[in-house]
Amino acid sequence: MLIEGMSLRATSRLAGVSINTVTKLLVDVGSASAEYQDKTLRNLDCKRIQCDEIWAFVYAKQKNVPPEKQGRFGYGDVWTWTALDADTKLVPSFMVGNRDAQSATMFIDDLKGRLANRVQLTTDGLKVYLEAVEGAFGADVDFAQLVKIYGASQEETRYSPAECLGCETKRVQGNPDPKYISTSYVERQNLTMRMGMRRFTRLTNAFSKKVENHAYQVALHFMHYNFCRIHKTLRVTPAMEAGISDHVWTIQEMLDAVQG
Repeated sequence: MLIEGMSLRATSRLAGVSINTVTKLLVDVGSASAEYQDKTLRNLDCKRIQCDEIWAFVYAKQKNVPPEKQGRFGYGDVWTWTALDADTKLVPSFMVGNRDAQSATMFIDDLKGRLANRVQLTTDGLKVYLEAVEGAFGADVDFAQLVKIYGASQEETRYSPAECLGCETKRVQGNPDPKYISTSYVERQNLTMRMGMRRFTRLTNAFSKKVENHAYQVALHFMHYNFCRIHKTLRVTPAMEAGISDHVWTIQEMLDAVQG
């Protein structure tokens, strides 16, 4: 239920168990999922990587965070950084943090440590990627940014972002192939995250109250996504397409792997 868009309380009601039981399950399996993927998703033969960040909030909306908690991580805006292999649809690296240079550096360093060879990397136009990629990859990357051009008013409405008038590609490092400069797959992954994790749903009260539980849910989501969920285009799981697994995992197999 937790990986199919249900909240903790809805899961508690439908399963007929205490919410404390559901929360403990999330903490135990989520932390084990993060540890398992950290060890397993290594030496990956990726060729084209797309990166993006997705917004959510913890505890309260940023404008409603109490003065004594202002500026503390885990209160207000949080961002989940994701990297996606455009060929296998595997998510080799993900991280919950701020949308700043420090988080970008940690995320890109982690991504670099999982790759076995030179890749073509595409990100959005966020400037903090420039120094982060340079520090992690040096000259050993074909790096480009896809910069979206918005209308005169860039304010988001209640239900939709500002109007995008077009995109501009920007070569940053190496020799990226222009036809593969894209963030479409990783942006589609953002929708998968919002549909699969209740905490990411907008305009609800199912948001995370603790940032640790938010990170556990993200780890659990990607454990299921990478190993158990058949990608409709590939007709196998991302882990199978990447050569990490030879079959579609069941939920029980996932639990056995992360807990045993």
